[in-house]
Amino acid sequence: MKFTNIQVAMNAAVVVAAASFAQLALAQASAPVSRAAVKAETKAAEKAGKLTPAGEGAAPVEKSTTPSTKTRAQRKAETLDARKQGQLAPAGSLPDYPKNSKSKGTKTRAERKAETRAAVKARETVPAGEGPGAPTK
Repeated sequence: MKFTNIQVAMNAAVVVAAASFAQLALAQASAPVSRAAVKAETKAAEKAGKLTPAGEGAAPVEKSTTPSTKTRAQRKAETLDARKQGQLAPAGSLPDYPKNSKSKGTKTRAERKAETRAAVKARETVPAGEGPGAPTK
């Protein structure tokens, strides 16, 4: 039996339609949850410690049942000492954050401004929005 292009296209359309109707039927089979129910569920998960933190944090882990060997004051003092010595990792996702990047330039601010003015006057600068990373129209 030989199929024409029209028959193949119609068969494909029937298969796609059947699949989409099946999805709609399954989606409507479950009753919608009220806002209050969602809030209660979220609050319960928060109390149980099962919510994932915002941002790039890891999934929640089980809390330790062993008591701490240090007091809160001791932990705070250690953290303050580590901060003073520059041993704390910076917040965010930049693990290779440059330390002590307070290098001084060789030119004064007035010299840099004069160079920039001269480059603008000589049309050597790239106009805003026209650089290599500018969006194309």
